[in-house]
Amino acid sequence: MSSKIIVIIGAPGAGKGTQSRLLSEEYGYPQISTGEILREMARADTALGQTVKETMAEGRLVSDEILAEVIRARTTQPDCKDGYILDGYPRTLDQARLLEELASQQGKQIRFARIVVSEEALSKRLMGRRACPRCGEIYNIYFRPPKVDGVCDLDGAELVQRSDDHPEPVIRRLEEYKRSTAPLIDYYSKSGRLIEINGEQPVDDVFEKLLAAVDGPNN
Repeated sequence: MSSKIIVIIGAPGAGKGTQSRLLSEEYGYPQISTGEILREMARADTALGQTVKETMAEGRLVSDEILAEVIRARTTQPDCKDGYILDGYPRTLDQARLLEELASQQGKQIRFARIVVSEEALSKRLMGRRACPRCGEIYNIYFRPPKVDGVCDLDGAELVQRSDDHPEPVIRRLEEYKRSTAPLIDYYSKSGRLIEINGEQPVDDVFEKLLAAVDGPNN
């Protein structure tokens, strides 16, 4: 398999993280989640970290400039030499253009896949999500509840809900996602390089279709 940048596009809660992890295990590529990197930055005691924290808490998207800095820095690390998986990036046309330049500089092909999930299902996935602060296990009160309400099955810790998973930020995130990514989706569709996959199928079925898209003929 030639050196590739695998891009998984989809709304918050579409399952990008799960599929990116499976692809990472399949190919040995690092999974680069802009969301995880930004949350780590938000926990840092820095001016930039505070800006990121406030932006995410309000359900707004972090600026292209900050994301560009994050992506460039991360993808120059040695583990990205043979390829990498982008989870949640790009989200705008400007970000897509940056990625095209980056791919050219790095001598990599880009594969695009969009995971499509209905807004109703997305809302339940996001608002119902709960996490264990101790071990990181993820639950959902609608689809995968813990055995005891509000308590992690694995270590008994009290589950928490991320600030951006509350109703108002979720609504803002989904609206902003649709608004900002509509031109991006149109751009990739017209170029013939966008594969769309129904994300409401079982996880394994979504993964099989992703594999076919990634391993298919050059776009």
